[in-house]
Amino acid sequence: MASVQPVNAAIRVIELLQAMNRQPVCSIHWLYQATGMPKPTIVRLMQTLASRNIVRHAPQYGAYMLASEVASLCSGYHGTPRLVDAGAAPLDAFTEEHRWPAALAVFDHDAMVVRYSTIPHSPLSLHQSTINMRLSLASRALGRVYLAACSPQDRATILKILEGSTDPEDAPAKDGATFTTELDQIAALGYSLRAPGIRPVSSTLAVPVYDGGRVAAAIGMTWISSALQAQDAVRRYLEPLRDVSREISDNLGKRGSAAIEISDSGKS
Repeated sequence: MASVQPVNAAIRVIELLQAMNRQPVCSIHWLYQATGMPKPTIVRLMQTLASRNIVRHAPQYGAYMLASEVASLCSGYHGTPRLVDAGAAPLDAFTEEHRWPAALAVFDHDAMVVRYSTIPHSPLSLHQSTINMRLSLASRALGRVYLAACSPQDRATILKILEGSTDPEDAPAKDGATFTTELDQIAALGYSLRAPGIRPVSSTLAVPVYDGGRVAAAIGMTWISSALQAQDAVRRYLEPLRDVSREISDNLGKRGSAAIEISDSGKS
């Protein structure tokens, strides 16, 4: 399929808004110097943006500043979209080098939900897709490592939620003392494997992803169990996976921090 030609007017609007984010008040002449656009074009675009309260006239004659509605242009860029944006390229590079599929999952009430997967780039996956797959917090590697990395308060809240689960894979969480010991061990190691007996045809190695010092997600690599022993997978892939986690955290830092709140309000 032929690529679509960019719409020049849209590109110009984006370039103007990017320029206006670099200083609080922008004259038409400064925008001309910053973007190279003809001044009449800048004036027409500023008037159009002002009609939607994206920009507004500044007290200085012939100058503009960002207005309140500009925040609506990025209000959806937080949480999952921000994590996927930060994680997609590092995870793709991991699978490109190591061949096994990798995934990023986020917490959702009583499970981890896969929001990004490199399955399309891996020749070794057993699934066609895992996007939006819900995974147990108590038995799956991505869930266990996330839960182990949570603060004590968040962990206690999640465990309370899991008490009411009817999913057989959540059963370990109902043995409070034993499961807490397992989570403490996972936290000390900094990684988790899938619980024994859970879909034994494959295995997963997972590590947490932090955002501003707080766990925000988990990433994991899945392999075919008959092709690789768990201890060999840890030896060969744990450090590369940790490198990916650190790169995602760095990318999140460049995009600004976002708090992750634990809620017991019900499934979304």
